[in-house]
Amino acid sequence: MSRREADVRRILEEPQPTVPPDLYGEALRRGGRMLRRRKAARRLFWLLLFAAAVAFVVWASLAQPWVEPPSETTPPLTGW
Repeated sequence: MSRREADVRRILEEPQPTVPPDLYGEALRRGGRMLRRRKAARRLFWLLLFAAAVAFVVWASLAQPWVEPPSETTPPLTGW
């Protein structure tokens, strides 16, 4: 355990590398772009879902799949 602890202490005591001065601005720009893309993708998804729902309602109102189709043949006449 003491070897691991000594390695960790050695790493922590070494001078840390300097952070580039434009890192914050670059991260902010990329993060903003990522958020805008996610927002656009979410809006596109909801728009497509709404369009699919409208198309289904229009199709269902025109096709009326719940109504039994008319018979193609006439029933036989018996008992006359």
